Amino acid sequence: MGYLTLAGAIAAEVAATTALKYSEGFSRLGPSLLTALGYVLSFLLLASTLKTVSIGTAYAIWSGAGTAAIALLGLLLFGEGLSLVKVAGIVLIIGGVVVLNLGGAH
Repeated sequence: MGYLTLAGAIAAEVAATTALKYSEGFSRLGPSLLTALGYVLSFLLLASTLKTVSIGTAYAIWSGAGTAAIALLGLLLFGEGLSLVKVAGIVLIIGGVVVLNLGGAH
């Protein structure tokens, strides 16, 4: 169940960050409200996740998956570039999450 709530936390954070881009510096009400709601929901779900998943693992997955998803959405929705350096950074983030998960709980 912890990883299911973590997936929800990631989705909410990615939605909130995307809405933040559309809020144009909080000058647009709808996207601004979605940003606030998304971040609140994300933190509530992340807090729930921490009942069953270790904090280091949960946070690494939450932040790493969110970063990779936002980089992809930046490319698809906003025409942001995807250089070899950005790809390498995303691969390193994903690799770090995998290594943390392989370490197991102590």
